[in-house]
Amino acid sequence: MQEASASARPWRDLGLRGASAAVLIPIAVFGIWSGGLVWDVLVGVAVVLLSWEWARFCQLSIWHWPGLLMPVVSLGVMVLAVFGPPLGALGLLAAGTLLLFLLRRQGDIWPAAGLFYIGLAGFSLVLLRGEDHAGLLNTLFMVLIVWASDTGAYIAGRALGGPKLAPAISPGKTWSGAVGGLLAAILVGAGAAALLAPGGASRAAAIAAMLGVMSQAGDLLESAIKRRFGVKDSSSLIPGHGGVFDRLDGVMAAAPMATALALLAGRGMPLWQ
Repeated sequence: MQEASASARPWRDLGLRGASAAVLIPIAVFGIWSGGLVWDVLVGVAVVLLSWEWARFCQLSIWHWPGLLMPVVSLGVMVLAVFGPPLGALGLLAAGTLLLFLLRRQGDIWPAAGLFYIGLAGFSLVLLRGEDHAGLLNTLFMVLIVWASDTGAYIAGRALGGPKLAPAISPGKTWSGAVGGLLAAILVGAGAAALLAPGGASRAAAIAAMLGVMSQAGDLLESAIKRRFGVKDSSSLIPGHGGVFDRLDGVMAAAPMATALALLAGRGMPLWQ
């Protein structure tokens, strides 16, 4: 979610954002629908690109030690999440994060923090999708909520403006955008649940609200990280959006919560039932 400050041309990047979304959304939906190797490869590509962007923040290279740990450990966590016990994947993530922290001089926590954040997101996405029909429903549910939150905040923030949400972190984000994003997430979540697997409407709305809040928190976290490193976008890979981290900030924050809720709901069950 990249909600710019009000200006004379508040919608100037809408066409470019729409064109990029028209390419990316079908790819994402195809991956979610296909599941299995297709989804795992898609998430793996995203993990490598996220590692590359975060390493650039930290003035590291993913092709050289110790930056190489970021994609290698993150991909290893994904493989263990698919083929091995989830606790083994989390153990690898914890060990890799600690090792990268110890390898950096002067207590620089940022490379290790990036590895943990990216690895946890990759782990959550492959575990959430799984191989069953419920995994398909749960992943679609989560992604639709993130997209709704992103779009609702973009439209409401630019159309209504108003007081800033967190000016010290992201001067362009407004309370109207935050409320618009949350309402959009709740409405789309309730509607998606009714279409995908009817039942538990109030629970679906509550979960959609939680995931919507997490999505916006992920966006604010990304803004804080970019401000810390003095960059406007994580990269220029996606026209109108910036980089992969700019596009997936909400998904990265919402996926762990969605995965935890899906595990609590039980195998084979939509997370809102």
